[in-house]
Amino acid sequence: MGTSISDPYIFRGFPDLIGDTINTLTSESGHYLAAVDLGSNSFHMKVVRVIDGKIERIDRIREMVRLASGLDEHNCLDQVTMDRALDCLSRFGERLREIPPHRVKVVGTNTLRKADNANVFIRLAEKVLGHSIEVIGGQEEARLVYLGVSHSVRRCDGQTLVIDIGGGSTELIIGQGYEPRYLESLFVGCVSQSIKYFSDGKMTAKRFRKAITDARLTLEPIEKAYRKSGWKMAVGSSGTIRTIGKVVMNHQWSDDGISADSLSLLQQAMIDCGDVGKLDLEGLSKDRAPVFPGGVATLVAVFQGLKLDRLWPSEGALREGLLYDMHGVKEHDLVRETTIAALTSRYQVDRHQVERVVGVCRSLYSQAESAWGLDEKNSYQECLMCAAQLHEVGLAVAHSQYHLHAEYIVRYSDLLGFTWSEQGMVAALIRAHRSKLDVDLFAELGDGLVTPMTRLAVILRVAVLLCRGRTNDMLEDVVFSVEGDAVRLQFPAQWLEQNALTLADLKREKKYLNAAGLSLKIASLY
Repeated sequence: MGTSISDPYIFRGFPDLIGDTINTLTSESGHYLAAVDLGSNSFHMKVVRVIDGKIERIDRIREMVRLASGLDEHNCLDQVTMDRALDCLSRFGERLREIPPHRVKVVGTNTLRKADNANVFIRLAEKVLGHSIEVIGGQEEARLVYLGVSHSVRRCDGQTLVIDIGGGSTELIIGQGYEPRYLESLFVGCVSQSIKYFSDGKMTAKRFRKAITDARLTLEPIEKAYRKSGWKMAVGSSGTIRTIGKVVMNHQWSDDGISADSLSLLQQAMIDCGDVGKLDLEGLSKDRAPVFPGGVATLVAVFQGLKLDRLWPSEGALREGLLYDMHGVKEHDLVRETTIAALTSRYQVDRHQVERVVGVCRSLYSQAESAWGLDEKNSYQECLMCAAQLHEVGLAVAHSQYHLHAEYIVRYSDLLGFTWSEQGMVAALIRAHRSKLDVDLFAELGDGLVTPMTRLAVILRVAVLLCRGRTNDMLEDVVFSVEGDAVRLQFPAQWLEQNALTLADLKREKKYLNAAGLSLKIASLY
């Protein structure tokens, strides 16, 4: 652990394209991808071009917005901070205007996870940016950070520890090759610690001790497990860590990455200075200085808790992970499949029943997608299939109101490969798959989603109902036709008479749908 592995492993960066500019986005040689990271401290945008399977950088912009500093005592973003963030995003939007939406990924992290008025900000931000924004969970953020770093450093024989200190959270990942094995996101970061312990700019040994102890307490639950797992190389991916690396190298406190001794010398130099406004460290910019003490304290805590000897900064981070995730769509789909398989296994879901419900859902969806306009967005089908696979996870808790238990499990679990909005959509569908259909549930998901989500819920409800007998008598001949809010189910001749329980269920479902403003007609084919 902490073995000295030097220069060959440090990030080499994306090769620049000489003479290419952002104005050539209509180029036929390759296609463009863009990633925007709405971090708690800085906003980052990166545009790349994919040529023959290789990613080459075109443009990169970073602006320090300090989103986390705009959270008030009620966990709401203040107007001044939102205006500052929107100004930044309007400039980003100019650069992204010519890139198709499906090749742009914009994600929000810790602060947008915490802010109670995040939806208000996101609606405004999407308008000025011209692209949709997804908030991702801490573990998904950690996965993407690792993906970005693992493509940015040379592989080593053994596991790699990746540390990313953001404005409001710190991600710690252990993996090998491109596969993460341990993922954690902790609620401690350079902005939050700086506000909590260095808000007036004063830096003393006592304040550093308090900030480090606070960070250690957050880190403590995972320290032993991480040290036991071990690693051969430790890499840091955040702006905080890269800045610390520049400072300790420029002051000759280290000649190779960030050592524990160099970090101690940096901390002491800051204490000797005593005031953030008077810091004169080569490699530290004025805009980063106010949040630098909290970042240093957090990294000291990580070094102490994980008993690190040395850490190497890397340029790879969340935005690079987003780009590789978009570039490798099949790999991203595999992450989702693995996540769903792990959840169904953990809660001992009947996989044969899952296959039945998924099969019927797919059949009903294919018959209704055009008439209901569901084919306009591929993610609708993905959402439906995920809900079909996970709708019974709540049975492991209790049969009574199992759909509510399942909704809770899916909504609050760390689901790798899913954004928060996608996770919320799946959870809402699961809640709506039986008993009363409350369409108001979908209003919380965002503008324009009530109608398509209601229609997806109808498909899932009918599929679950038709598979209630848990037999392999798949209803391949059921005709599912729709027009607006009117739904019609037609069954083979004599089938309804031979399946009285299903008919009774369908009649009860008709009442549920009527109460929700839809109609259901049940008929036989002759």
